[in-house]
Amino acid sequence: MATLIVLAGLPGTGKSTLAREMARRLGAVWLRIDSVEQAIARSVADERDLLEDAGYQACYAVAADNLRLGLDVVGDSVNPWPQTRDAWRDAGLGAGARVVEIEVVCSDQAEHRRRVETRASEVPGLVLPDWAAVVGRDYRPWTRPPQVVDTAGRSADAVLAEVLARL
Repeated sequence: MATLIVLAGLPGTGKSTLAREMARRLGAVWLRIDSVEQAIARSVADERDLLEDAGYQACYAVAADNLRLGLDVVGDSVNPWPQTRDAWRDAGLGAGARVVEIEVVCSDQAEHRRRVETRASEVPGLVLPDWAAVVGRDYRPWTRPPQVVDTAGRSADAVLAEVLARL
């Protein structure tokens, strides 16, 4: 049975680093919202709400297609609201997949801020949020408990090993 691994968490917590390596190790499809949204932005007018919704909608559909093929999928997005979390879950369950929801956090605020302020964009055209935008983000509480992984003070390899052991 294919597995949909849905990551969530504020920018700079380590989601993309974890998602990239998890997909590589598992041979899974990596769906990165930032990449999809930037591709859409290059093809449509700059309507931010439309862009964000289109990016998520595209990823839900591509995730379901790949899950139906029996491929594991790693969904990488801030995933800030119950509606987006439910849509990821519905895409996975609708495709007959197991769904694992993981919230990535960085409990050390100084480390989290340093990451946000020093990282470089890997996605052409993507403007990364500053610290004020990250802490001001509308990131809502979960309605069901996700698995939580804390990246503070830990190497990407150590976090990845923990997540893979849970799977």
